[in-house]
Amino acid sequence: MLDLLTRRVRNAAEVELEAFGLRPRHIVGLTLLRDYGERSQADLTEYLGIDATNVVALLNELEAAGLVERRRSPQDRRRHTVVVTPAGHKRLAGVETALAGLEHRLFAGLDAEEQTALHGLLQRALAVTAGVPDTASSCVTDDRTC
Repeated sequence: MLDLLTRRVRNAAEVELEAFGLRPRHIVGLTLLRDYGERSQADLTEYLGIDATNVVALLNELEAAGLVERRRSPQDRRRHTVVVTPAGHKRLAGVETALAGLEHRLFAGLDAEEQTALHGLLQRALAVTAGVPDTASSCVTDDRTC
């Protein structure tokens, strides 16, 4: 049942993201940069758990859309850092609002108490699986498995 629910939520979320011209991997990258601040491309490679070529491709797409900006590192002019632009922050906020609305619609059959209980149970399930290898990086390289 979890797999079926996951697929339904993922498919609905991908439809929502299309309206913003984004894919799940874009959201992962933008969220990471927003939450952790300006990072080097090398840091992003490590955080995302994907090879540098895929990070460059991801950043090229985000930069072309005006959502991130690459800057030369003042400490090492050979390195670039990446930061979310104001347009990137705005687009990510819109995505998060849309996804929250989607979640509300998808779980409208549950009352508030049930939704709270489900959220709590999912958080506990995540906590007990913390030692399991994380495959979230596949979301960045393969939109079909996100």
